[in-house]
Amino acid sequence: MVKLKKYPSLLHYFVLILTVLFFYGCGQRNLVVHKIEGKRIGVTDVLLKTESIEQYIEPYRKNIDKDLNTVLAYAPSTLDKKGEWQTPLGMLQSTVTLAAASKIFSAREQKKVDICLLNHGGIRSIINKGNITTRTAFELMPFENSLVVVSLRGTEILELVNYLINEKKPHPLAGMTFTIDKNNTAKDIKVQNEVLDVNKIYFVATNDYLYNGGDNMVFFKKGIQTYDLDYKLRNVWIDYFKEVDTVVTPNDVRISKEN
Repeated sequence: MVKLKKYPSLLHYFVLILTVLFFYGCGQRNLVVHKIEGKRIGVTDVLLKTESIEQYIEPYRKNIDKDLNTVLAYAPSTLDKKGEWQTPLGMLQSTVTLAAASKIFSAREQKKVDICLLNHGGIRSIINKGNITTRTAFELMPFENSLVVVSLRGTEILELVNYLINEKKPHPLAGMTFTIDKNNTAKDIKVQNEVLDVNKIYFVATNDYLYNGGDNMVFFKKGIQTYDLDYKLRNVWIDYFKEVDTVVTPNDVRISKEN
């Protein structure tokens, strides 16, 4: 005869095992992505027509175009960024930026900005002869770079000068002049028309990209203090164009080289 009294004990273990397996199966699992697939959908004329996207964005485009096409100033000649050590457009940008930085810095810190250094590659367009619009500013400076002021020792200013000589690029420079002699060494270095003092602290306006080491301008990281002016370089252009009726290009010599 079969002894049925053993079944409750077996049933007890069976239920216990099922319970443990259930909770284990419901526990948190670490999922790993093994493959990602994507599909490119081009915004073609057919798609615009069938999806009525054009009708949706048309009012926004008209408003944006209206703002971008607003005439701000006039350029009597075309300004580009062609040149060996300095360019018409670069000189204008650095001069305008130095003035804008000095105005804000003086009001906030009661200090004067001595030098402005920007990068040649940051200028992405030219200023054509004729009317200058808001669109011109966006084409010149399509990035969201902000204006900062860095306090540098005279020794770092020397590094800045040597960097410009070694790079051989017409990076926009204002507030400073020097001559490159036959040995490819800088002489007659002046800041605001005064001989460079290696023991002095100078305030240099630049953009946040260069301050963070862009274009290998690592000397900015040696700065004693940095001031964020919360001012887009694009807005520097726009505000300048609004202030002047006709753009005047600087023609002074900032970097010269002996023959």
